Amino acid sequence: MRRNTKWGLALAGILLVLIAIFGLSRRSQTQASDSKLQTVTIGVAAGPYGDMANKVLGPLLKKRGYQVVTKEFNDYVQPNKALNSGEIDANLFQHGLYLKTFAKANHLKLTAIAQTPTLGMGIYSKKLSKLSQLKAGATVSIPNDPSNLARALQLLAAQQLITLKKNIDVTTASKADIATNPYHLKFKTLDAAQLPQSLTNVAITVVPGNYSWSAKLDPSKALALEKLNDNYKEVFVVKTSKQNSKFAKAVKSVLNSKAFKQAIAKSEFKDFDKPTAWQ
Repeated sequence: MRRNTKWGLALAGILLVLIAIFGLSRRSQTQASDSKLQTVTIGVAAGPYGDMANKVLGPLLKKRGYQVVTKEFNDYVQPNKALNSGEIDANLFQHGLYLKTFAKANHLKLTAIAQTPTLGMGIYSKKLSKLSQLKAGATVSIPNDPSNLARALQLLAAQQLITLKKNIDVTTASKADIATNPYHLKFKTLDAAQLPQSLTNVAITVVPGNYSWSAKLDPSKALALEKLNDNYKEVFVVKTSKQNSKFAKAVKSVLNSKAFKQAIAKSEFKDFDKPTAWQ
């Protein structure tokens, strides 16, 4: 019995040594593999796109030799300037129209290489379960900045809650461009970041995607979601001089891959509006 016990202890000791050696070997292999990756920094803003870069895009790019690191900015100005100066390698935080307008106004040479799934503006409520329950004279909170205000009015018009005047530029629509208001809705304009907090005081609120995500509003529970046109879909951006680089080509390939589409379909981003190229 004693001999068997000694042999058992010896075998256990040998197994522990082998396991430790195997673990160290696997760890060293992983470290060696990671050391071969090229680190790329993607600028993001608060909202879903940093999460998308880290959780979905990053793992797929790792298979192609890139280690994704995100850098979060507190505004919509610095990510483009940081990219233009070379501080970051790419950014993912803006729609195509904003990029075009901002780059032109600031003389930046930046290029969108692909669209990504985009969380559109949504109509949310804590008091209603569907828009048909909306009563006449209800108060609606909407964004006060011109771009988001125009989009909010377009979404309300798409849901037949208001109509807009004909022959206007809907991208610059304001409350003065409302033609009819059959529900006699009362509009409360707020800073976009404050809209989720207004839910307890209004019947419905129209919230841009970034702010609804930050407030943990579930897009699948929105009473209506914006159907985005090309101009308002999020874009992955690099310096124009780098648009044909190996990294840019890898990103384009990943964003249009079956693996990326499947990963999005299984993720919290599944309800986002899809890139035009996917349709």
